[in-house]
Amino acid sequence: MSVAARDADVASRRSAIVLSLCLPSDVLLYLILPMNADTFGISLAQAGILLAANRLVRIFGYSYVVRYFAARGDRPTVMLAAGVSALCALGNSFISGFWWLLILRLGWGLAYAALNLSTQVLATSEPGGAARRSGRSRAVIAIGPMIALPVGALISLHFGPRLIFLILAFTSLIGLWLARGLPDKAHAMPASSGRRFKMPDSVAVWSFIEGVALDGLFIFGLSLQAQSVLGGNAVFIAGVLLALRYVSEMLLSPLGGRAADSFGAVQMLVVFSALTAVALTVFGLHWLIIGAGGVLILRALQLPLVTTLVAQRNPGAGRVQALAANAVWRDVGAGVGPLLAGVLLPVAPASWVYSMAGLAVVISAVVCSLRK
Repeated sequence: MSVAARDADVASRRSAIVLSLCLPSDVLLYLILPMNADTFGISLAQAGILLAANRLVRIFGYSYVVRYFAARGDRPTVMLAAGVSALCALGNSFISGFWWLLILRLGWGLAYAALNLSTQVLATSEPGGAARRSGRSRAVIAIGPMIALPVGALISLHFGPRLIFLILAFTSLIGLWLARGLPDKAHAMPASSGRRFKMPDSVAVWSFIEGVALDGLFIFGLSLQAQSVLGGNAVFIAGVLLALRYVSEMLLSPLGGRAADSFGAVQMLVVFSALTAVALTVFGLHWLIIGAGGVLILRALQLPLVTTLVAQRNPGAGRVQALAANAVWRDVGAGVGPLLAGVLLPVAPASWVYSMAGLAVVISAVVCSLRK
C-alpha cells in the first residue's frame, strides 16, 4: 500500500469516527421528539417540521458549506461542525419552544452537511481502494447511532427525554477533539458556471429515487407497521428497530465496497437495485420481517456504491461539488418520500405503492448504467 493510500485510510477513518460521535444527537430526536412533544413545548405538527428542517436547510445551504469546506479544508470545517453539534445537543437538553429548537435544527443541518461531505471526500481522495474506504466509513459512522438508539431509549424511559442529549453533547466534544488530527489542505473546485441550479445526472436521479423509496416510503411504512403490530414499550421497540438500520450499515456496507472494487460500482448498483425492488414488493405484501430485512440489508450494501460512482465520474476538481450535489438530491428525495407516503398509503394498496417504488429504483439504476 502506498503512503498516499495509507494516509487516506487514516484520514477517512478519523472523519467517520467524528461523524459517528456527532450523529446520535440527531437520530435520537426522530425517536424521542414525536413521543415527547409536550416536554419540548411544541405540538406534534411542529415536531414534524423540526425533524424535516435539517434536510431543508441542507438543500439550500450545501453550496455555502461546499465553498467553506473547499477553501478551509477538512480540519477547521469538521472542528466547527462538531462544535455546532455539541451546542445543538446541549440546547436539546435544556431549551423548549419551536423557534429556538428550529434554530438548533438548522444549525445541525449545516453541520451534518460538512461532516458528511468530509467523510465522502476523504474516502475517495485516492482512487485506489475508494470503494473499500467508503464502505468502511459507512460502517464506522453507523456504530454511534446503533449504540445510542437503544441506550438512549432506555435512558429516556427511566430519566426523561432530556438527559441523553446532555450526554451526547460530550460525545460531540470528543469528536471535536479528534477532528484536530484531520488534514487541513484546501480542496480544488471547478470555476463557477454562474448557474446556482443544475439538472441532476443519472447518479443523482438514482439517489433521489432511492431517497424517496427507502428513506421516505419505506421508513414511513415501517413506522406505521411497528405501531400497529408491535406491543410492549413503544419508545424502546422503536429505538431497537431504528438501531437495526445502523447495524446493517456497520456490518454490510464494507461488503458493498468490496463488491464494487471486485465487480464494478455501476454493475453492483444495478444488481442491488433489482434485489431492492423485490424486497420492497415483498414488504408491500405485508411479509414484514423478510421484506424489511431485505430492504435494510440492500440499503446498507448500496451506500458505498454511489459515493464511489460519483467520484469515478467526476475526477479532479469536480469531485467535491459532485458529491455535495448528489447528497442534496438524496435529501430532496428523503424529504419528498414521507409526504408521498402520507398521500398514497391511506388511499392505495401498500403492495402497489411499494412495487412501483421498487420498479422506479431499478429503472433508474439501469439508466445510470447506460449513461453518465
